[in-house]
Amino acid sequence: MATKKNEIANGMSITDARNKLTHLSAELSGSPGCIPLTRYGVPVMALMSWELFESLQETMEIMGDPDLMSQLRQSINDIQEGRTISLDELNSELDF
Repeated sequence: MATKKNEIANGMSITDARNKLTHLSAELSGSPGCIPLTRYGVPVMALMSWELFESLQETMEIMGDPDLMSQLRQSINDIQEGRTISLDELNSELDF
């Protein structure tokens, strides 16, 4: 019993999700998306794959770390300014 794609995109009621939970887990496995779950037509929570959940947690941890965010901003700036080296240059610097 496949769930319709527009149903996933537009969300579904908590009751419908409960009735289709085993099928939804198969459909979300390896999927980057999530399903809005609604109560009286209003989104109240999201159902997503564990992989997506872990990815979001990791992103929030990085964004919450001022030092990591500073390093990330500097790295992006370096790339935009052309301050990069090739893999061969890196290997040479690291004596590989």
